[in-house]
Amino acid sequence: MAYRNGNYSAFYVSEPFSESSLGAHATKDFVYYNLLRAWKGHDSTFPFNDSHNKNYNVRDSSDWESTLKPRIRERIRNSKNIILFLSSLTKNSKAIREEIDYGINNQGLPVIVVYPEYGEKSDIINCQSETIRKQIIDLWDKLPLFRDSKYNVPILHIPNKKILIRSALNNSDFMVASKCNAGDFFYKC
Repeated sequence: MAYRNGNYSAFYVSEPFSESSLGAHATKDFVYYNLLRAWKGHDSTFPFNDSHNKNYNVRDSSDWESTLKPRIRERIRNSKNIILFLSSLTKNSKAIREEIDYGINNQGLPVIVVYPEYGEKSDIINCQSETIRKQIIDLWDKLPLFRDSKYNVPILHIPNKKILIRSALNNSDFMVASKCNAGDFFYKC
């Protein structure tokens, strides 16, 4: 059995993808993932354990079935949750579909959805009715597999705020070994 201590980050990047190219660093969802890495680099107590650094790197020119897909699955199997960056720029790529399908539907990983274009809890939920805002629900349509599978695991919806991301990463309800019941969750205003 895998030692599940990583946080698997799922984010859209245009294909083919190369981390070393300037284009990758201009892809917004990749930039948000890099922000997590920077926070960890600056503060060793920041609770982000990057699953992408757990096995050797691959190039997008590698074969999907024999190399890329097995590496994604290995990283997910070594993870306790998925951090999904979902923005207006997110697209339904083959890689993100595989990450969501295998992570949620096969491995049962809880998902922490970070909405990088929103910075406050009140941007995510209507504070009076304690319901998720329509503009957030509309983003789920960008990833139909996520939208249709999210009811299988606990999902925490948060804005792109370091203190809330830290709290989410420390929350045992959103770790595979101790996860709470499936459903949508958010931090109240």
